[in-house]
Amino acid sequence: MIEEIINEASQRMGKTLEALHNELKGVRTGRANASLLDGIMVDYYGSSSALNQVANVAVQDSRTLTVTPWEKTMIEPIEKAIMSSNLGLNPVSAGIVIRIPLPPLTEERRKDLVRLVGQIAENSKIALRNIRRDANTHLKNLLNEKEITEDDLRGSEKRVQDVIDKYVKQVDDVIADKEKELMEI
Repeated sequence: MIEEIINEASQRMGKTLEALHNELKGVRTGRANASLLDGIMVDYYGSSSALNQVANVAVQDSRTLTVTPWEKTMIEPIEKAIMSSNLGLNPVSAGIVIRIPLPPLTEERRKDLVRLVGQIAENSKIALRNIRRDANTHLKNLLNEKEITEDDLRGSEKRVQDVIDKYVKQVDDVIADKEKELMEI
């Protein structure tokens, strides 16, 4: 029973780390990256669809993304969606291809992005602590139901803490790498 609780907590923490990676993909660095546009939703005949569901997004060079809609009528809605996103990008339509030049990041914008990454990291750590709290609550419930002893509870809580420490270190490492990437010129 204790193993199941610890394994479940570890799996949930792994998913939190995976969500952190996915969220950081959307934070713009100095280089062009197709995943930068992953969160953009486009009005597709009255329904909201992800940009990568209505067009092909590719990296043309280190400072330019290209978006090739599958239907010519989608060029204008895609441009509007990209402009209305808070990424600060200005798409340029060139026939059936939309080019998105990525302006170089200013020092001030880099610092803002580092702060944003810090907030994302803190949210991940909060999620990890919530998972730890849930696991410890389950363990205490087992103690109250007399399924485990106090010694088992103390040892299990220490194991849960070891698991969270491992994941917090991974979050810190990922964030440090992202901050380093953001501050590169």
